[in-house]
Amino acid sequence: MTTPLTRREMLRRCSTGFGFLALSGLMAQKGYAALRAPAPDFKPRAKSVIFLYMSGGVSHLDSFDPKPLLAKMAGQPMPVKVERTMFNKNGQIFPSPFEFRNYGASGIQISSMFPKIAAACSDDLAVIRSMTSKVNEHAQGNYFFHTGFPTMGHPSAGAWINYGLGSANHDLPGFVVLQSGNAVAPHGGVGLFSNGYLPAQHQASIIKADVANAVANIMPRERDALQRGRLDFVREADTAFLRKSAGDAQIEAAVKNYETAYRMQSAVPELVGIAGETEATKKLYGIDDPHPTKAAYARQCLLARRLVERGVRFVELSCLTEGIGSGGAPNPWDQHGELQKGHAAMANQVDQPIAALMTDLKQRGLLDETLVIWAGEFGRTPFSQGANGRDHNPFGFSIWLAGGGVKGGTIYGATDDLGYHVVDKPVSVYDLWATVLHLLGLDHTNLTYLSGGRNFRLTDVHGNVIREILA
Repeated sequence: MTTPLTRREMLRRCSTGFGFLALSGLMAQKGYAALRAPAPDFKPRAKSVIFLYMSGGVSHLDSFDPKPLLAKMAGQPMPVKVERTMFNKNGQIFPSPFEFRNYGASGIQISSMFPKIAAACSDDLAVIRSMTSKVNEHAQGNYFFHTGFPTMGHPSAGAWINYGLGSANHDLPGFVVLQSGNAVAPHGGVGLFSNGYLPAQHQASIIKADVANAVANIMPRERDALQRGRLDFVREADTAFLRKSAGDAQIEAAVKNYETAYRMQSAVPELVGIAGETEATKKLYGIDDPHPTKAAYARQCLLARRLVERGVRFVELSCLTEGIGSGGAPNPWDQHGELQKGHAAMANQVDQPIAALMTDLKQRGLLDETLVIWAGEFGRTPFSQGANGRDHNPFGFSIWLAGGGVKGGTIYGATDDLGYHVVDKPVSVYDLWATVLHLLGLDHTNLTYLSGGRNFRLTDVHGNVIREILA
C-alpha cells in the first residue's frame, strides 16, 4: 500500500530537495546574488576581480620598492641579522640592476622592468609596499595567498567570492582560471583553485585560452536532444536520491555542475573566439607578438576582459615560464640565479598585456567595477643568492591593486632602507582579502561556512580592511 504524502513530508521535500536547488539557481542569478550573505551596511564598489598572479615571488626591490641604499652598500655584508632563507646560500648586498623613475601625476616610482604599466597605469595603482607572509616556501606560500591557510583543503578566494556573490552569468562558471602556452598551476597544484568544503559549483574552471578545446570534453559528441534527454534522466535519478539524502548540498552541487557544463558548450567557444575583436585591440594586447609567451599571456588578458564583461566574478591568470634562472613552470618568477635576465624576460611577457588590459577596461567603463590585483606569494632578499640571484623574502614585499573602488596613485606602507623587513603599516593576506571582500560589498567577518563544527572564513579569525587605499 502506498503511504500518502503528508503535508510535513511535502514541505521537507520542497525545502531541501530540488525545490532548494531551484531556489539556489535563482539566487545565483544577478538579481538575487546579495541574498547569499547578510546585507552589508556599505555600498559595493566592484563586481568582479581579475587576479594577476605572479607565481614564484617577484622581487619588490626590482619592481615597485626602490632602495638606493643597496647601490651605496653593494657587495657589503648585511648590517642586520639575516633570517633563515630557503637555501641558506646567502651572499652580499645586491643592488637592483633596473632603473627606477617617477611616473604620472602621483610620482610613483616604478622600475624599467615595466615601462608600459608605468606609462599607462601609474596613477591607477595603489601600491602596497608592506605586504607580509607567514611562510617562505612556494607551495605553502601559494596556498596561504589563495586560501588564507598554508595547507590544502580550504576554499580559494575565488570560490569564497563566488559563494558570497553568486554568478552574474547563467552560462559560465563564476570562478575561472586562465592558462595558455606552457602555463601550469603554481606549486601546490589545482588544489589552489579548490572549493574546499564549499559546495562544488564554486571551484574554479580552468580554461585554456589558446587551444581549440578550451575546456576538456566541452564539445558535445551527440545531438543536443539526445544529450538533453540524458541530463533529464540523470536529474530524475538524482531527485530520488536527494529525497533520501535530505537535500545534501554536494549532491545538489553536482547536478548544478552538470547543467552549467551543458550551457558552457555554447558559451565557451563564443568566449574564446576573438575573431570579433578589432585589429587595434589585438595589437594593443600583443596577441600576434613574435614572442610566444607574451602572445600567450596577452590572450589570457584579453579573455579576462571578455569574462568580466560577461559577469564572471573572479578570473585568475597564469604566467608562463621563460626558462631563465631557476624559475620553472610552476614558479616562473623564482630567479635564484640570473635574476636580471629572468625578471626582464618575465616582465616582458606580462608588461604590455597587463597595461593593455587596464587601458581596455578603462576605455570600456569597466575598470570602475573591476578590481585588478597584481601579486606573488612573497618577495626577494636584498642580498644575493650565489652571484646574481635572490632568495625568498616573506618579511616585506610589494603588490598592487587598481580599479573597483581603489584610490589610484597611492603608496601604502614601507619596508626598511634595505627592503628587508616591513617598518610601516604591515599588511597580511587576511587584510588583503578583507579589503577585496569589502570592495565587493561583503563583510569578511560574516562570510562564513560551517564545516567540521567550525565556522570557517577566508580571513580565518584575522583581517582588517585597508581603508587608506579606498577611493
